[in-house]
Amino acid sequence: MTEPTELTTDYLVVGSGAVGMAFADVLLTETDAEIIIVDRFAKPGGHWNVAYPFVTLHQPSQYYGVSSKELSKGIVDQTGLNKGLGDLASGAEVSAYFDDVMRHTFLPSGRVRYFPMCDYKGGGIFEHKLTGETFHVTTQKTVDCTYLNTTVPSTHTPNFEVADGVNFMPLNDLPSLEKAPAGYVIIGGGKTGIDAILWLLEQGTDPSLITWVVSRDAWLLNRKNTQPGDEFFEFTIGAQANQFEAIANATSPEDMFDRLEACGYFLRIDPNVRPSMFHGATISELELAELRRVTNVMRMGHVQRVEPNEMILANGSVPVTPDHLFVDCSASAISNLETKTIFQGDLITPQTVRGYQPVFSAAVIAHVEAAYETEEEKNGLCGVVPLPNSDVDFMRLTSAFMVNQYNWGQDPGMRQWLLENRLDGFSQTIVNVDKTDDTKLAILKRLRDNAVPAVMKLGEFLAEIDGETPPAS
Repeated sequence: MTEPTELTTDYLVVGSGAVGMAFADVLLTETDAEIIIVDRFAKPGGHWNVAYPFVTLHQPSQYYGVSSKELSKGIVDQTGLNKGLGDLASGAEVSAYFDDVMRHTFLPSGRVRYFPMCDYKGGGIFEHKLTGETFHVTTQKTVDCTYLNTTVPSTHTPNFEVADGVNFMPLNDLPSLEKAPAGYVIIGGGKTGIDAILWLLEQGTDPSLITWVVSRDAWLLNRKNTQPGDEFFEFTIGAQANQFEAIANATSPEDMFDRLEACGYFLRIDPNVRPSMFHGATISELELAELRRVTNVMRMGHVQRVEPNEMILANGSVPVTPDHLFVDCSASAISNLETKTIFQGDLITPQTVRGYQPVFSAAVIAHVEAAYETEEEKNGLCGVVPLPNSDVDFMRLTSAFMVNQYNWGQDPGMRQWLLENRLDGFSQTIVNVDKTDDTKLAILKRLRDNAVPAVMKLGEFLAEIDGETPPAS
């Protein structure tokens, strides 16, 4: 057996997806470290390499990518369902962006070595999938950017049975369809299912031909409240103030969600169905109006089996025909909801430290690694914000994020870094408020006044849910 090629580096980054690229970018900018990046794909970008053809970002491009290079075109969309809001990069644009960062920023630095098409085996060993060559890396630290493994429709195995003779495909194959089916059955109530339906409607599909299988309805975030720039201040910072105020004044978790919906923080597709799911999906109000055109929604639990003449669900069955097309959108965006300590000896495991923003989180973690000495300091600034699945998880996510935000605000170095990092956006918006603008100052006052009461209220609700003694006020 051939001995592995020996390599030495300061950091071994496993995964060149968005998280790995964002982490490596900050290390490259803020340290003189040498970095080896290993990935199983032929190009950087992770799951973007196998995403469905019409995918786009769900939040403004300005908040995505690596810290050192802008992704956004800096424009507001003038047409389509994102009209009036900041541009959303397409999957092709995101893939090209990460490839450009690797080829024109990382590799020319002379401090990054990139090994695509390689399977990481653990223990610093990886193997090239085409040549079979093995490598062993001696490194000071390993950065596991595969922990939050993103699943996509093209590589997802359905957790239900599909009988022979059923017209069935992953979402990726939908644009290759050559003949119109009798109807479309979209399986999955999350963001992928939403994208499938919006695309079909955009192509002119009659909404009566679409059946939507939704096992759980979801609370959705209004994209208007995530926009960069001073002109959206009353929506972005205003939404945060509304959120804190709604939580602080809530008398129960149910009342809290009612208040969050009433103030415009949350949206839901069917006002008559109370959501129980929350994945952090973001949509525009125009998209919401389109989705409501689809009225044939099956709420009978998860699909168990699909047959040529019948779809069997947990709580019933639906007649179909062999000419119906079933589109699998049931893949969960993140397959690993467990959390672990981010800094552990010579292992760094990036996870979200701000809700809904894994890329910004990776940049924060890399900065903390570069700028702070002790593991205790690092983990103190990088508490894991758990990924959400249910409505209760929204409370856990929000509480953890608010604790992190408070800790960053108490640290002068972190405050300055956030002001200067393009992926943050909100810090600059707040700092640059005109001191004579009474409307914006009133929003900031509501934000400050309700922050601590909101954290305390979340603690009370979660303690009750978990059967614990509520924290002292």
